[in-house]
Amino acid sequence: MNIHAVRAIYLFEMNRTFRTLAQSIVAPVLSTSLYFIVFGSAIGSRMGDIGGVAYGAYIIPGLLMLSLLSESISNAAFGIYMPKWSGTIYELLSAPVNWVEVLLGYVGAAASKSLMLGTLILLTARAFVPYQIAHPVWMVGFLILTAVTFCLFGFIIGLWADSFQKLQVIPMLVITPLTFLGGAFYSINMLPPLWQTVSLFNPVVYLISGLRWAFYGAADVHIAVSTGMTLGFMLACLGVVWWVFKTGHRIRR
Repeated sequence: MNIHAVRAIYLFEMNRTFRTLAQSIVAPVLSTSLYFIVFGSAIGSRMGDIGGVAYGAYIIPGLLMLSLLSESISNAAFGIYMPKWSGTIYELLSAPVNWVEVLLGYVGAAASKSLMLGTLILLTARAFVPYQIAHPVWMVGFLILTAVTFCLFGFIIGLWADSFQKLQVIPMLVITPLTFLGGAFYSINMLPPLWQTVSLFNPVVYLISGLRWAFYGAADVHIAVSTGMTLGFMLACLGVVWWVFKTGHRIRR
C-alpha cells in the first residue's frame, strides 16, 4: 500500500474544498437551513406528531440524507472528473499507484467532506428544532456507510461523464426526486397500501428509514434491511470501480 500516494490525493482534494468553502460547505448548509425554517418551524408547528415525534424533528434525518447523498455524489464525481477534463489523469495513470490507492484518496476525501457537512447540518438543526438521538453510535456508523457508498457511486459517475452536464444529470434528475419520494418529509406508512409497496422499490427509502431509526428508534423499514441494502449497493459500486480500472474503460479523457 502506497500510503504517501493516498495521503497526497486526499490532501489535494481536501485543500480544494477549503479553497471553495462557500460553495462546498456554506451553500448546502444555508439551503438546508431554509428547509428547517419553512418545514420545521413554520409548517411543523402547525402539524401533529408522526409516530410520537414532532414533525420538525421527524424530517431531520430526511433533510440530512438529502444533503448527504447529493454532496457525496457531487464531491466524488467532480474530484475524479477534473483530472480527466484537464488531462492530468495521465499523470495519475502513469504514477506507481494502483486502483485501491486512487479510490482511497478520492473517495476518502469526498466522504470526509460529506461527513463534515452532515455534522454542520446537525448543529444547524439544533438551532431550529429540538431533537434527541436514540442510537448515536448507529447514527454515526450509518452516516459513514452512506457517505462512503454514495461517494463510490459518485466516483463511478465521474469516470463515466465526458462533460460537466453529465455530472449533474443523475444527482438532479434521479437522486433528488428519489429522496423527496423516499419519505424525507413523511412516513411511507401514511400512503395507501399500493403506494407503500411501490415505495419499497425506491432505494432511498432504506437510507432515510435507517437513519430515522438511529435517531428515534422507529422507522418504516427494519434497520437490518436498511443496512443490508446499503452494504449491497456499496459492494456493487466497488465491483464496478474494479472493472473500470481493470479494463481502463472511460478513465481516459
